[in-house]
Amino acid sequence: MTTPMIDLRSDTVTQPTDAMRRAMAEAPVGDDVYGEDPSIADLEARVAALLGHEAGLFCVTGSLSNQLGVWAQVRPGQEVLCDAGAHIARAEMGAHGALSGVTMRTWVTPHGVAEAAQIERLLSPDAGPYLVSTACVALENTHNFGGGTIQPLAHLREVAALCRDAGVGLHLDGARLWNAHVASGVALSEYGRLFDTVSVCFSKGLGAPVGSMLLASEETIARARVQRKRLGAGWRQAGVLAAAASYAVEHHVGRLADDHAAARAFADAVAAAAPGAVGRPETNIVVVGTGVRTAAQVVAEASARGVAISAVGGRVVRAVTHLGVSLADAARAGAIVGEILAGVGVST
Repeated sequence: MTTPMIDLRSDTVTQPTDAMRRAMAEAPVGDDVYGEDPSIADLEARVAALLGHEAGLFCVTGSLSNQLGVWAQVRPGQEVLCDAGAHIARAEMGAHGALSGVTMRTWVTPHGVAEAAQIERLLSPDAGPYLVSTACVALENTHNFGGGTIQPLAHLREVAALCRDAGVGLHLDGARLWNAHVASGVALSEYGRLFDTVSVCFSKGLGAPVGSMLLASEETIARARVQRKRLGAGWRQAGVLAAAASYAVEHHVGRLADDHAAARAFADAVAAAAPGAVGRPETNIVVVGTGVRTAAQVVAEASARGVAISAVGGRVVRAVTHLGVSLADAARAGAIVGEILAGVGVST
């Protein structure tokens, strides 16, 4: 009998639970382009309240909700500042420049958390006729490629004050803000109110099959709704997907603590075999240095031994825990990756 693959490539690989599928099947729906889908309207109002914003816009992906959030604050030819490893810079296919005419400048940090002074040095809100003016700063919480790191609340408050004083907008890529909330105990609204626009995702740790949301003022969401349609992303009876997201928000937020425990178990098992290769994860993402072996080699060897992980750098791999992976599976996967890094049972 073949042992199932332990899939730690991402928390996007989750499958809807039976209860979530029932909620989808029973969802009341309407035409959302006409604003007539009750399940979507309910989800948008519920999540906006949780995040401390006036309104929400249900979107098909986090890339789209990030695109809309930045677009709402940055005119063509202006810039958004962000971390060099930010999702909007690395993983959204250059959409901000290609579709919105937005340029980027970045700061570099080891784990995605910048000092406010580092951001302040880049701010140029009124650069005059010869240079690019800064219109927005974007932060990511938790920080994906930084290893699931949590942005400290005091740091976020400092950056928010800096942007407010400079007259610059502030966007949050909060795809995994749910994880930050569970791990830190900080209320979602306490995070959300610091930002002009916020993007959150339902299809990662929360386990919904599709969907993200942009949160902002009613005026900004009204503009973003038009731009979403302009980009070809208006949808009709998408309440079946909103029902899955609603179920996830109601039932799957608290259980993210299980994913965090599984990530620690994975990291501990790696460290036991390969000391120094991995740090202590804060949430559900574990970034592992591969030493003398390339990331591609480690990914291939792990796959051959029943563990799926991702290469996120030439000598860096990533494992992401989720509701489809048990604590025992995570520990077993970590032991296998640790053995590969230590050269135990490695093919040459």
